Amino acid sequence: MRAAKVINKEKSGKGGFFKCLLKGSLMALSISLIAICIFAFILRFCDISAGAIKPINQVIKIASILIGSFFALKGVKEMGLITGFCIGIFYTALSFLVFSILNGGFNFNSTLVNDLIFGGIAGAIAGIIAVNIKGKR
Repeated sequence: MRAAKVINKEKSGKGGFFKCLLKGSLMALSISLIAICIFAFILRFCDISAGAIKPINQVIKIASILIGSFFALKGVKEMGLITGFCIGIFYTALSFLVFSILNGGFNFNSTLVNDLIFGGIAGAIAGIIAVNIKGKR
């Protein structure tokens, strides 16, 4: 019992917070890169309407943030809202940076702000769920 409390204190400290943040964001980014490559491959061979591309990209972002938050908050029993929110924001900023580099240019506009807000909210919800599901085991 005492060892479990020590582990949770280590993970919830400052170093643990940034480790969770980095781990979750990088996991979410990796999942996004793989999912976008698979989606691009599917688009190459299937006829999918242009109107379906944005919603599918949003689903990929949400799923990536959810999986990244679950992965990062494994064993953590507190601060799910804050950590998940930060994972969502940091993931969104990282994905903007990576996909802008791949695209060949940066385009700062209101869509980025909307994505940051959306990513933060999705991360906060994922963090709450991850901490509460893991806490009941």
